[in-house]
Amino acid sequence: GGAHVPHRKHTAQMESVVMPPPDQVVIPMSQHIGAPCTPVVKAGDLVKVGQLIGDSDKFVSAPIHASVSGKVSKITTVLMPSGMEVQAVVIDSDGEMTPWEGLEPPKVETHQDLVKAARASGLVGLGGAGFPAHIKLNVPEGRKIDTLIINVAECEPYITADHREALENSWDVLSGIYLVKDLLNIDRTLIAVEKNKPDVIKVLSEIAYSDTRDPENKVRVLPLKARYPQGAEKVLVQACTGRRIGPGKLPSDVGCLVMNVTSIAFLARYLKTGMPLVSKRITVDGSAVMEPKNVIVPLGTPIEKVIEFCGGYRGDPAKILMGGPMMGLALDSDALPVLKQNNAILAFQEQDAVLPAPTACIHCGRCVNACPLGLAAKDIVKAYDNGNVELLQELNADLCMSCGTCSFVCPAKRPLAPSIALAKIMMKNGGKK
Repeated sequence: GGAHVPHRKHTAQMESVVMPPPDQVVIPMSQHIGAPCTPVVKAGDLVKVGQLIGDSDKFVSAPIHASVSGKVSKITTVLMPSGMEVQAVVIDSDGEMTPWEGLEPPKVETHQDLVKAARASGLVGLGGAGFPAHIKLNVPEGRKIDTLIINVAECEPYITADHREALENSWDVLSGIYLVKDLLNIDRTLIAVEKNKPDVIKVLSEIAYSDTRDPENKVRVLPLKARYPQGAEKVLVQACTGRRIGPGKLPSDVGCLVMNVTSIAFLARYLKTGMPLVSKRITVDGSAVMEPKNVIVPLGTPIEKVIEFCGGYRGDPAKILMGGPMMGLALDSDALPVLKQNNAILAFQEQDAVLPAPTACIHCGRCVNACPLGLAAKDIVKAYDNGNVELLQELNADLCMSCGTCSFVCPAKRPLAPSIALAKIMMKNGGKK
């Protein structure tokens, strides 16, 4: 399965730049898969960088911290790109970026210490999934993980945030790997990098293969074919190990733990500094952006401010995406804030944003051949159009990971992936569209 998508990695050789704090940040209480947090601050409170401002007692959740120092101006609600309304803490920055005095590196000596530290850091999957890291690291008793896979595939067009992380913070990447590998007693580590990143392969190989901590070479760099969606967990596990993850199963069910390269590097830094997740590197690119860059910004920074930092727009943008062109979400406003799991902001001019008019399906089967999971996209869409929930279940429509490959390869330019996403919603709603 999969497809050869255009890379368009225009910013791959652009070193990351740090954006000054904006006058105000808007920090949503849901920046992860799972239960949203509840604010633990109120209007008028003074906060500092790294201070806890939101938390939840639910297992599947991750705490949220202040990304700037200043005063909480209000607790409001924001409409997320998913269409869900959530609470948000609005902080007026004092421009000082003063760290919270309670920050200190956690003491980590055991597996459970690592799990607690990962939760306290607020870390979620930084490759875009947003799954709380402490749950992934909390491997159930009796389940053996023999392979740690570090995901540096970054297969989406345009996005180079992980590319820059690997180059700029390579020692943090390896430090995080050894930490997780040792505490979870994992036999081998595979750093999975697509072959269109030769500089990353070179840098990480030089460090991994010369480190005296790994005399048996149990940490290896594995170059992979540049083929979308190589970075998807199930696809990556099979590409690296040959193991298939069955329906409803996780990488841990086949002895694997998959972590994004920026996630593993951040974890290493957190254990050294105690500074939780308060900023994010994002790729800003697209034909409507004056100066494409890789920018490190405080979480909650309005997208319009990030665009201003990149020289503004080339005229009015016709489409703005949070994420890549394959799996990103189209935004109706650039007032939305940067989130933890946000790795790119793409803005396009009219000529690059026009969708081709779909034509009738010619039953060529390309969508089936390209699907990484072997799903019959055209049949799923037909079942959705007919409101046939039973057939959708038989076709395993709920397994679709919305990678968009089917839409990309379709010669009739049919919007297969969006229709399947609606089909999954219909299945959850008991047949209601």
